[in-house]
Amino acid sequence: MYQLTILVVDDEANIRKTLSYCLAVEGHTVIAVSNPADAMEEARRRSFDLAFVDLKLGEEDGLELIPVLLSESPWTKVVIITAHASIESAVDAMRRGATDYIVKPFTPDQVKLLTRRIGRIRELETEIAALKEDMQRLGPENQLHSKNTSMQRVIETARKAAPSEAIVLLQGESGTGKSVFARAIHHWSSRAAKPMVVVACPAVPPDLLESELFGHAKGAFTGAVRDNPGRIAACEGGTLFLDEIGDMVPSVQAKLLRFIQDKEYERLGESRPRKADVRIIAATNADLETRLTEGRFREDLFYRLNVINLIIPPLRQRTEDIIPLAMDFLAYFCRVNHKEILGFSEEAEQLLTTHTWPGNVRELRNTIERAVILGSGERIGRTDLPGNITPTAATSALGDMVSLSTIEEMHIRRVLAKTSSLQEAADVLGIDQATLWRRRKTYGI
Repeated sequence: MYQLTILVVDDEANIRKTLSYCLAVEGHTVIAVSNPADAMEEARRRSFDLAFVDLKLGEEDGLELIPVLLSESPWTKVVIITAHASIESAVDAMRRGATDYIVKPFTPDQVKLLTRRIGRIRELETEIAALKEDMQRLGPENQLHSKNTSMQRVIETARKAAPSEAIVLLQGESGTGKSVFARAIHHWSSRAAKPMVVVACPAVPPDLLESELFGHAKGAFTGAVRDNPGRIAACEGGTLFLDEIGDMVPSVQAKLLRFIQDKEYERLGESRPRKADVRIIAATNADLETRLTEGRFREDLFYRLNVINLIIPPLRQRTEDIIPLAMDFLAYFCRVNHKEILGFSEEAEQLLTTHTWPGNVRELRNTIERAVILGSGERIGRTDLPGNITPTAATSALGDMVSLSTIEEMHIRRVLAKTSSLQEAADVLGIDQATLWRRRKTYGI
């Protein structure tokens, strides 16, 4: 059964005790308060899946609390408790955003039935969000298997670490499958039923990353026209995956460190601390120890993150996996594109196994997708592979009869190979990190 975090707001002590006991027996986490002020304080400190709110709270109207709770956590389901049920009050409650209402006096069975129904709704919402994210990453590379002993050890360690609450730090070159490992660890953990939220640190402008992670209050800065709960609140009870954490700006590193240590954070524009139950998985293709010596990454944060360190080997170090992966991609893209291609020619297999794959599994995926789309024979041959896979591509230079995108891709690859960080590469190329991030995604680097 989906475990909920529940807020009970009622000015009658007996109702609070009865509801709290009934819900706690079902395994839910319950916070009970007697007035709107305390309810708002609790809502600012943590995220709730469900709130039972009395229609009449002394001299105050419980309906006024509905939009406040929803502004803090839009996914909260609000159930109105009333001793004076009427069509008008029910319609008004629904109009303000309530999910349901329950009439006093109610029985424990009524409460359990309603709570289980809402728990199922929250479970389905989480599953739908996860499925949407999985659909965007659909592909055989999400299946973690390998013939390489080093990769097998990494997979085994990931499986052992998954059920724990330990922070996992994934290190490896771009395209090796760090995000695939993060998703697998989440699904193997006890948090699998809760959300996994991904934040790609280089893809978010540095001045907005803090707001993206921790959220902000309305009016906190120019353009903050409404409250933003933030990514941490959005994955309450689940997993936060910080991709390319080595590119996180120092000011956000300090706030992240505090959150890891105390499980507390503050939204921009607020001074009240909030709590969240979130597991952290981080990934980077940068050498964090080098960044420590350069003063670009906090030493205390590094040691907090470096609990379970998984170093994913690049594809060129596990050549025995290249053809099996290529065959998986071939079968997948043949299904997607309604084609019947039996395999690869001997020459094509030789080219695939001898290529250095600087873009790793992501580059292999893109290569096979292109070959399937453009290929017309029963097997993928040399001419179906892109220019950078064939030996002649290495001699391409300015003025050669190749496309601008080919020259751009080759130049970006060479700059990345010679620089120690995304920021340094972006500076050399004369573009910002977000643009470089998009280029890498485009070319499978």
